[in-house]
Amino acid sequence: MKDTATNQLRLIRFEPNGPAGLKPMDLTPYEFHTRPEQQNLHVYFEDEELGMSVGVWDTTPMQEPFGPYPGDEFIHVLEGHFDMMDTVDGSGENVACSKGQSVIFRNGVPVSWKQHDYLKKFYITYTDPRAATPEGLSAKGGIQALDPEFTLTDDDILPDSSVKQREKVLFTNDHGNFEVGCWDSVAFTSEVAPFPYHEFCQVLEGEVTLTDADGARHVFKPGECFFIPAGTPVGWHVLAYLKKYYAALDPSIHPGG
Repeated sequence: MKDTATNQLRLIRFEPNGPAGLKPMDLTPYEFHTRPEQQNLHVYFEDEELGMSVGVWDTTPMQEPFGPYPGDEFIHVLEGHFDMMDTVDGSGENVACSKGQSVIFRNGVPVSWKQHDYLKKFYITYTDPRAATPEGLSAKGGIQALDPEFTLTDDDILPDSSVKQREKVLFTNDHGNFEVGCWDSVAFTSEVAPFPYHEFCQVLEGEVTLTDADGARHVFKPGECFFIPAGTPVGWHVLAYLKKYYAALDPSIHPGG
């Protein structure tokens, strides 16, 4: 069962239980090495033709079978912890991920997700149905658990910005259309205008006020997450400072050109 939202071009504030609670998912045994008792989901926004989904998901303890990870994904862990293992029995190297961390997954890396206890996450995942899953990948480097206190330096200054802004790209997918990075800025204000791509944002430091097409103002502070669908009219106002993790998908770039 999939709990979907209408895909209106509107600014989306993530809530840990969605706008009205999470809905149980239909589970099939072959999808798991160890089956969970329950998984629940709320999809805030999706584009099936593009292969993108954005939402909140939770699960009881489980383990997925070893195999290619199904898509490029960025998540923020709200509760619990898990291990991404490069062998199903855990005999290889594991990447441990815990509450408060954000994590990047590369499409097609051979891993097994082992869930020790309850877990809840915000996510944006991308698996373009027009492209084949990469083959022959190594698990090494395919999962990145990010530091919540990641630091940018002046080596990361953007040369074409009218104010001091810095950016470090931490991941670019194989198609070149999905990017994860860290970005910060001193005070600035922009006019309300259509946003050029889909973007998931996690505020790390500072505060931002986003103004939508109706003139409504939405304030986001550290620890909060939001999503801007491509084409959504939005204006940015940073009063003093903002640092964020972002995961951006450019819908104008298609696999194979």
